[in-house]
Amino acid sequence: MNAENNQTTTTHSKVISHVFCTGTAKLGSVGPPIGLVDIGVSEVAYIFRVSLPGIEKNQDKIKCEIQREGRVCIQGVIPEIAIPSDTGCLYRMQVQQLCPPGPFSITFNLPGQVDPRLFSPNFRSDGIFEVVVVKLGVRIQTS
Repeated sequence: MNAENNQTTTTHSKVISHVFCTGTAKLGSVGPPIGLVDIGVSEVAYIFRVSLPGIEKNQDKIKCEIQREGRVCIQGVIPEIAIPSDTGCLYRMQVQQLCPPGPFSITFNLPGQVDPRLFSPNFRSDGIFEVVVVKLGVRIQTS
């Protein structure tokens, strides 16, 4: 017998994830995507909603800059996630189909000019960052 036959081969299996979706979930991609944007228009304002799954509701970690010409830039950091168990173990993700941790930036344009001083941000509990911003030149009546 040669030495090659006496060696023990150790193989480490990788975690393999299979995701199957049906119905409306099948139409999207795996995991909630970050940065999907919806924009709504009214006579006096724009509303935009940005998908930010995995971001904590604390708005201090999200920076939203709105420029007069309607350019919006949202910046933040997706935190590293460790999942604690009841036994005290800490799980770190090996298969990650959600957005990986780290800084991100999302930039897009609204359909028109806005007054960047007049906006109302709301970070919803479902991971949607929603902002209403008033169109430039619109007079808002206060009671």
